[in-house]
Amino acid sequence: MGDRIAAVDCGTNSIRLLIAETGADGRLVDVHREMRIVRLGQGVDATGELNPEAIERTRVALHDYVDQMIGAGVSRVRMTATSATRDARNRDDFFGMAAGELGRVVPGARAEVITGDEEARLSFAGAVGELSSAAGPFVVVDLGGGSTELVLGDASGVHAAYSTDVGCVRITERCLHSNPPTAEEISAAREFAAERLAKAFAAVPVDGAHTWVGVAGTFTTLAAVALDLPEYDSERVHLTRLTLEQLRAVCDRLLGMNHDERAALGPMHPGRVDVIGGGSVIAETLADELSRRAGIDGLIVSEHDILDGIALSIS
Repeated sequence: MGDRIAAVDCGTNSIRLLIAETGADGRLVDVHREMRIVRLGQGVDATGELNPEAIERTRVALHDYVDQMIGAGVSRVRMTATSATRDARNRDDFFGMAAGELGRVVPGARAEVITGDEEARLSFAGAVGELSSAAGPFVVVDLGGGSTELVLGDASGVHAAYSTDVGCVRITERCLHSNPPTAEEISAAREFAAERLAKAFAAVPVDGAHTWVGVAGTFTTLAAVALDLPEYDSERVHLTRLTLEQLRAVCDRLLGMNHDERAALGPMHPGRVDVIGGGSVIAETLADELSRRAGIDGLIVSEHDILDGIALSIS
């Protein structure tokens, strides 16, 4: 058995685990992947604080993850925490909890707040690892719960990156209140997404990009629904290519559904039912901008993302 490492990505909406083993060739081989919706960022945009119940939901999931790490013989762990923890007034409550749990597997281990730039670079490393360098330059988009990262790069590395404060949870809580959302709410959400993403596109010159890669739960869910899967299947979703027409069609379909209709879709995770409409608005806005700015006509959806980049950073 090779050296075993663990990566944990704690975002605004979900907390994910990757346990991997270093192979003989130095590449990482998956041992276990898992994702749980904990909605750590619940209400943080409005209150400026992490909800104690959300911290407890996250603790329960992380406790189980650490038990799995111990059982798997993990010797190194890295946990990153992103948008929801950056500015919360009670962030110490979260980081104290995380240190207590992680210390059970590696003494002194702590969760880190990473910058938007580092988040984007880790996402890029994970997302393009299996793609041919001939398909570059790549623009990788990590669409999270509280923020969206754009990163441009190729085989030589990252050239530009930017994190902007718009994600599926943030835009839903701010704009999409009805079931299903009204035309006025969708219009307001599109304006909000366009305004926030304009800052990212100003910082990341995507006009030379050839391939758009989307990572994280909004994109993987959109792909699974577009493929009409009876249940979520990560192997089917990984490296799926959608035309922009297919992407827009599935986004519009989801925005037109009410809660129960979305919940009834086979591949829809219960924790994404309420925020997939917000994610759809952001995805459509990205599609419009990348088509206009770079002539990109499709999206590759990758299951490998920041979690794989975190693991690679300690391998």
